[in-house]
Amino acid sequence: MSESIIDDAVLILSELLSNACRHGRPLGNAAEVGEGDVRAAWGVGPTGRLTVEVTDGGGPTRPVPATPSVTARGGRGLNIISALAQAWGVRDDRASGEVTVWVELDDGHRHHDFATRVAPPALDFAIPLDDL
Repeated sequence: MSESIIDDAVLILSELLSNACRHGRPLGNAAEVGEGDVRAAWGVGPTGRLTVEVTDGGGPTRPVPATPSVTARGGRGLNIISALAQAWGVRDDRASGEVTVWVELDDGHRHHDFATRVAPPALDFAIPLDDL
């Protein structure tokens, strides 16, 4: 894997782990697994894509990209992941209650079109900032 794919994977892993800690429940029984545990995994599949995934005990909602305001402190992570990744999704294990968010990356995907895939915040410069 190229250095840029590894850099993207580290950023994505950080975002997925943050989301799991913030929005998900720990895996299984805390006495068996450990309090607050989540599971992270990565590997290169037969297509040559790097897959990164994080599994937690699920939460009240499923991960979906948000549309945060310009001044919001969060809510941009899955949009960034969408821009960096070839594909991503959510896998539910109904029997265990586990939820896995997976992301696939491959060389050559991000850098040539990154700026066009991440939209800048919508600002109307005709409105004075004091009126926002």
